Amino acid sequence: MRLAAVSVRIVLPALLLGLAACAPAPIYKAAPGTLAATPSQVAQTPEQFSQGQVIWGGRVVGVHNLPDHSEIEILAYPLDSSQRPKFGNGGNGRFIALLPGYAEPMNYPNGAPITVAGQLAGSRAGKVGDADYVFPLVQTAQSHVWTAEEMRSGHPNISFGLGLGVGIH
Repeated sequence: MRLAAVSVRIVLPALLLGLAACAPAPIYKAAPGTLAATPSQVAQTPEQFSQGQVIWGGRVVGVHNLPDHSEIEILAYPLDSSQRPKFGNGGNGRFIALLPGYAEPMNYPNGAPITVAGQLAGSRAGKVGDADYVFPLVQTAQSHVWTAEEMRSGHPNISFGLGLGVGIH
């Protein structure tokens, strides 16, 4: 019995440490003063958040290329510790990522998970369907479209639990 208790004390912390190591590190370093506000909070009072740094993510809604820059509309979701969007609960509003030059729409397909880092650059009134909407604008310094493999990584296919199982043969 004593050997089992010692084994649990050694194996369990090692197992937990190993599982924690599975999660990838954040892709962008948050600068001091990076805003924790969501796009919907910024849209409500954009003047309070002018020029703030953000790291936001979500799903690509669409890409609009203009003569000198591109705009990617994004439905925001919270980010996990690796800065991947966490889908499941409702979104946190919408925002527009401003990118210099031309953004190939095939590289930013509708529905793709994305994370951007940049500086708030005001807001713009627009529409979502027929509804009026205020979009925070992010002058994007960096963006990352997540692959399906990247979205799965760090989520081990291991589960722990106690309980009874009933099987019918």
